[in-house]
Amino acid sequence: MMTGRGGRGGRGGGARGGRGGAAAVQPGDPIPYPRRRRYRPGTVALREIRKLQNSTDLLLRKLPFARLVREIALTMRPADEGMRWQSQAILALQEAAEAFLVHLFEDTNLCAIHAKRVTIMQKDIQLARRIRGVWGGLG
Repeated sequence: MMTGRGGRGGRGGGARGGRGGAAAVQPGDPIPYPRRRRYRPGTVALREIRKLQNSTDLLLRKLPFARLVREIALTMRPADEGMRWQSQAILALQEAAEAFLVHLFEDTNLCAIHAKRVTIMQKDIQLARRIRGVWGGLG
């Protein structure tokens, strides 16, 4: 018969109550920080996906992308011809590249789901590109 405990059974554990003599805080003891909240696996990933889907900003950093564009452009033209880039031109290239990659990963994810998997693999990307064909851009 339970009386006065509100339906909670005893959990063991010993005496409860005030501070014990040995547990008193001494000067110089490290300050106890509250434990960081740990979310279940996948919760933070879903939150990040929702955040990225709602934003329109670029995903790649601008400066490393600009360096890559300039490096590739140098391989196309002779080194003695200096090539100058407008910032808007590099930005347009970055927008197009990111749109292409996002669309490719959407198709890749569909291929993985079709194979009854949730993890994308290289073969999913290859299949998505093969289905798109030679001119399979953003269509």
